[in-house]
Amino acid sequence: MRLADFNAAPVTDAAEVLRLCLDIPRWIDEIVVARPFKSISALTSFAAAAAPDFSDDELDAALAHHPRIGEPPAGSSAEAGLSRQEQSGLGGSGDTAGRIAAGNREYEEKFGRVFLIRAAGRSPEHILVALQERLRHTPQEERPVVAGQLREIALFRLDGVVTP
Repeated sequence: MRLADFNAAPVTDAAEVLRLCLDIPRWIDEIVVARPFKSISALTSFAAAAAPDFSDDELDAALAHHPRIGEPPAGSSAEAGLSRQEQSGLGGSGDTAGRIAAGNREYEEKFGRVFLIRAAGRSPEHILVALQERLRHTPQEERPVVAGQLREIALFRLDGVVTP
């Protein structure tokens, strides 16, 4: 969607575009209300700062839409399509893929939620290193990392779904 169309869209339509990026209603509402934006840069800058502290419930709800790293997203929704594109370069060696899968399970057992990282632009080996580092975190240390990764994914997606 072009920025001009996003700015002029009815609230519900603009919200649906943003929901593809990050399904946190408070984040969506702040951005929709702040329209119009003069540029993509202004939109992404605002989105980067919107709803600065996600609650645990917001994080859990948003994470429910994200597949495990290295596993194909289920379904044919637009969100699943975005996840497929973002993880398209994660073939990796069988060993790396197996270690990511094992790390995913360990992460979920430890933190009670799916391991999330912005996959776009990262190699399987880089993701594995990040996963291993994050497994050493306490829940208190990991929470802001998860929120930051959600925001990175949202901004990456926003840059693709709203164009100049």
